[in-house]
Amino acid sequence: MPVQLAIKRLIDITVSLLALVFLAPVLLLVALAIKLESRGPVLFRQMRTGLNEVPFEILKFRSMYTDRGDSTGVMQTVDGDPRVTRVGRFLRKTNLDELPQLINVLIGDMSLVGPRPHVPDMLAAGRVYSDLVQGYEYRHLMRPGLTGLAQARGLRGPTVQRWKAIRRIVCDVEYVRRFSLMLDLKIVLRTIANELRGGTGF
Repeated sequence: MPVQLAIKRLIDITVSLLALVFLAPVLLLVALAIKLESRGPVLFRQMRTGLNEVPFEILKFRSMYTDRGDSTGVMQTVDGDPRVTRVGRFLRKTNLDELPQLINVLIGDMSLVGPRPHVPDMLAAGRVYSDLVQGYEYRHLMRPGLTGLAQARGLRGPTVQRWKAIRRIVCDVEYVRRFSLMLDLKIVLRTIANELRGGTGF
């Protein structure tokens, strides 16, 4: 396990660095589009819970109007949310708003693959996630990821349905229990396949 985790970290550094260099023109175009449409910073920053429950600041392209955003993340985004800008809708639909998280991966806050990072005291089906699902804390035994087993299985979007929220955590704990580099590869390939079919982001 220590060897596989070391290799995983090396892969994270290499892939995130190369991706940031290769995608630099796209990142600049997205930043320009955000600036032209609405006032405010290009990047949205929010506290999330990471490895061993240590908080970190996640980076995303801003997809909402500055005066309507929710920095706590407690008020989840839904389909057709009026807080989201026109550019933001496109970014969310294509998941381009997540690209700045490559910086989080590079500096070690996140990994390419792992449980998606939640805001502290995140709600699911109207309840605090940690109260809703027994064993919730086990998902923090791995670095949070850009994608994970739950997302590869299509469990994305708002967590207003109790069964869907629970299934996500079950997948996260399953990933921690079954972790291997081969599993990471399968998750990445399945995520790419899902995105090529149109994705499911909001």
